[in-house]
Amino acid sequence: MDPTSLTRVSDFEWHIEPRDGMRVPGIIYADEALIRDLDDKAATQIVNVAKLPGIVRATYAMPDAHWGYGFPIGGVAAMRLDGAVSPGGVGYDINCGVRLIATGLAAAEVGAHIDDIVRELFRAVPAGVGARGALTTLSAKELRQVLTRGARFSVELGLTAGSDDLDRCEDGGVMESADPDAVSEVAKRRGADQLGTLGSGNHFLEVQRVEEVYDDATARVFGLAHGQLVLMIHSGSRGLGYQVCDDALGVLTREAHRFGEDYAHLPDPQLACAPIESEAGRRYLGAMAAAANFAWANRQAMTGLAVQAVERALGVGPSELRARLVYDVCHNIAKIEEHEIEGRRERLLVHRKGATRAFGPGDPRIPAAYRAVGQPVLVPGDMGRESYVLAGTERAMRDTFGSACHGAGRVMSRHQALHRARGRRIDEELRERGIIVMSHGRRTLAEEMSEAYKDVTGVVDVLADEGIVRKVARLVPLGVVKG
Repeated sequence: MDPTSLTRVSDFEWHIEPRDGMRVPGIIYADEALIRDLDDKAATQIVNVAKLPGIVRATYAMPDAHWGYGFPIGGVAAMRLDGAVSPGGVGYDINCGVRLIATGLAAAEVGAHIDDIVRELFRAVPAGVGARGALTTLSAKELRQVLTRGARFSVELGLTAGSDDLDRCEDGGVMESADPDAVSEVAKRRGADQLGTLGSGNHFLEVQRVEEVYDDATARVFGLAHGQLVLMIHSGSRGLGYQVCDDALGVLTREAHRFGEDYAHLPDPQLACAPIESEAGRRYLGAMAAAANFAWANRQAMTGLAVQAVERALGVGPSELRARLVYDVCHNIAKIEEHEIEGRRERLLVHRKGATRAFGPGDPRIPAAYRAVGQPVLVPGDMGRESYVLAGTERAMRDTFGSACHGAGRVMSRHQALHRARGRRIDEELRERGIIVMSHGRRTLAEEMSEAYKDVTGVVDVLADEGIVRKVARLVPLGVVKG
């Protein structure tokens, strides 16, 4: 994108001033290199989102922003409750998110066994397109419980890292507003045998080492220390969530004319939306919440399976591994939250698509154990580069509705990555760098190679330098399981 078409507000903040029907400005967080690399299609989406009914303050693009369906990935938009909800502002993989599991072991203690750990994780956690769950196919009654109870369903099966897992999940690992009756039978069938599965694409299960600690006091609160062995899981709501989004887009596209001119004549049909308070809007939000609960139950199930796999690989028990959940965040979601608008508190529907909640210190919505230092923000890199643990700030609450980036952000399409990787063995390249990777196929490794992504360190540094987040720790990959 040409920086001369923007108004530069600070070193890392750029504005698109309202024009051509924009109700609010667009705000982009980026340095000069990232702003030049921003896809023109993503910039157009930032402008289009700013035209949606009910949007307040601005439409935001995080430093990892790139083109997506309707909204840019890395986009944030908050709507008044008399405004619109747009499935494109959540995405197809509802509640795709990340969780970090700490252990009581130093990575150096188990270095000789990383191969064993990765192989055992690959066996224990099904991965890949269409993978079936390590658990039995859920009955209709069990699936309904998953859709209403979220992570607690898997906890009660004994699939945990520790006894306080639910206390360390965003919103306790459940959206109480879920409506399983709003989820189609097709979506339910797609999810019935996928609980406890990783999926494909950019989803992963990674063995990591805490390589660097930036904030000792906050790291201690989070239970992290230099050299520690940790696990990171990145996955979502699988086929069930995809179908919920697809079903809703079909309905909202057909019914747009019923909601008035603002909904019938959108700048992009991929922004199909409905009034939040309409029957169609409420039905989508209920189904979305149910899919989010499936995702939390899924990551929770994989947590238990992964912890057990590491114990088997190392020949240790729970008292020796000392696993515990650090936190679980979602980054494809729409939630009703209270924020300050023009000096008063107001309930808003905040769409975060490829963006992570980053609430600051003292917020009662943060788990009590972390409230004094701010919410953990987990930002994975690509499988060959580092990931970050950050903390939310008061600046984020004031400027971005308590939101931050969610990852590195693609710079190549999957087709481009496949072309670039032709003739290469990405797994062997990673092994030469000390990273053990297992996948069901070379295609995924090619699509997900490091060159396909922005440098996550540059992405994180923009928000840290802008004061939206605080850097807590940097994690490096030792072993990766991909679909």
